[in-house]
Amino acid sequence: MFLDFPKADFDGLQRPKKDKKLPIVLSREEVIDLLKATPNLKHRTILALLYSAGLRIGELLALRCDAIDLDRMQIHIKQGKGRKDRTVKLAQTIVPLLLNYMESYGPTHYLIPGRDGQKYSAGSIRTFLKKSCARAGILKAVTPHTLRHSYATHMMDHGVALRHIQELLGHAKPETTMIYTHFSQRDLLDVANPLDVTLSRITKNANEHQKVLISRQKL
Repeated sequence: MFLDFPKADFDGLQRPKKDKKLPIVLSREEVIDLLKATPNLKHRTILALLYSAGLRIGELLALRCDAIDLDRMQIHIKQGKGRKDRTVKLAQTIVPLLLNYMESYGPTHYLIPGRDGQKYSAGSIRTFLKKSCARAGILKAVTPHTLRHSYATHMMDHGVALRHIQELLGHAKPETTMIYTHFSQRDLLDVANPLDVTLSRITKNANEHQKVLISRQKL
C-alpha cells in the first residue's frame, strides 16, 4: 500500500541569490613589486601588458605582432569578448620592455607565442604569476584577471570617466563597469561627509564647526 502525498510545487520558490564578491585589486605599489619580482623577460612583458592595457588573458594570448602600433602608441584588440574589436593606449613606459622582448624572442605571428609558434598557455601564466606573487610577498589570491581589475580601478582613481573605462575594457554594458566604483579611493574621498555639509549650512567657518562639536550648549 502506497500513500499518495500531494506533489510539492517548487516552481514558485525563489532560490537564494549568491553573494556577489568584489574582485581582488592590487595597489599600485603591489603592481610594481610584482613586476620587479618577475625576472624572466617574457613573463614580465606578459604581466606588464595585462596591467597596462587592461587585457583579458584570452585577448593577450590572441594578440598578433601587428596588433602593436608603435607609431600611434596603440594596441588593436580584434574579436575580444562579445566579438568586439577595440583599441587601447599603449603605455609609453612599456615600450622599452616590449622592444627588448621582441628583439630577444623574435615573435613572428603571435606576440606571445608558445611552443612551435602556437598560442602561449594560460596555465603557464597562472603558474609563474603565483610564483612572482610569492617572491613579491603578495598574499592576495592574484589571477591574471586581477591585473585587469587593478587597471580599471586605478584608472577610476585617476578620474577617468566611467564610460571611457567601459570602452577601454570592452564591456558591453555600463553595469559591468560599475563594480569598480566600489574600489575607487578617489570617489570615496571626494564624497562629502554629511556632518560637514550640515555644519557648513548652520555655521560660517571651520572654527565655528569645531565649536559646535565641542560645545555643551544646545543649538
